[in-house]
Amino acid sequence: MSLYILVLILCGLVFVSLIMHYGLAAFGLLPDATTVQTATARDHFKMDYGFILNLVLLAAGLVVPAFNEHGTAGDKDMQTIELGGVSVPRIGQGTWHMGENAGQRQAEVRALREGLDLGMTLIDTAEMYAEGGAEEIVGQAIRDRRDEVYLVSKVYPHNASTQGVQTACERSLRRLGTETIDLYLLHWRGQYPLSETVEAFERLREQGKILRWGVSNFDIDDLAELDEPDCATNQVLYNPEARGIEVDLLPWQAQHNMPLMAYCPIGQGGALLHDTTLQRIADKHSATTAQVALAWALRHPGVIAIPKAVNLEHLKQNADASNVRLDDDDLAQIDAAYPPPTRKQSLKMV
Repeated sequence: MSLYILVLILCGLVFVSLIMHYGLAAFGLLPDATTVQTATARDHFKMDYGFILNLVLLAAGLVVPAFNEHGTAGDKDMQTIELGGVSVPRIGQGTWHMGENAGQRQAEVRALREGLDLGMTLIDTAEMYAEGGAEEIVGQAIRDRRDEVYLVSKVYPHNASTQGVQTACERSLRRLGTETIDLYLLHWRGQYPLSETVEAFERLREQGKILRWGVSNFDIDDLAELDEPDCATNQVLYNPEARGIEVDLLPWQAQHNMPLMAYCPIGQGGALLHDTTLQRIADKHSATTAQVALAWALRHPGVIAIPKAVNLEHLKQNADASNVRLDDDDLAQIDAAYPPPTRKQSLKMV
């Protein structure tokens, strides 16, 4: 429901209130200035409009909660987590492959805006996605809603030098149409020393061009080498098909109070959407396979999932995934289909 419709409803209620009030007065059921001689004109004004104002406030109290139930950034069912000192939703919006097809541009912009309406106000993008095309899509989607959004973008490893980070960030800011990126990540390790990249990130913070920084596709050894308490997050591949991080990386980040952002939580390209095990569990909960996959990732309190969706129904399903509660039997079925790791594995990335 849009704010425009909400205003129309309230205006309609005012009109109905006026008719009801004067109708009742005509039948002598309300005090009127012609029958209550002691009432001054000022008192009569207070009675009339005080009555109407009370009705309008009562109506607003009924309408606004209904508005929120259908999805706003304040959706009461959306779980949140602290990321970089800011409370963000645990289900955000990914943008990988957005901006690659000009014919899909408006649909992608509309999807991101609808996702914001549903409370998924964390948007993740990168200069790599469609070589800046995804950032342009995001910029168009948030043009008049920047204050609602927690904006995450990523820099290429080959741009992770002192000057390269500066130039890449400024390009991203122009494409996004904003002065500040909330969280700026190194997409994966490259040729430049981590100390040089971190120094460049800190310079961007001093300039107000980013608020926090973090990394992506870092294994536990990389994080240990980084040894930076100011690193806000590590974004990695995580879903039932890729759970190697459960041995060491996920516990390490939990121990260090570093939220983990899970990309491809429904499998690469939505590979888990037709999984028979997840479908069986979904049927039990009157849910979808995507919701089961997201609920599975969110069973860890420090995880943020960033699925991508363009279809409105899929967006709604993603936003509602935090309401799906998997029980021990559900988790056992997923473990049987996708056994948890028993030893250290190489970090998977796509």
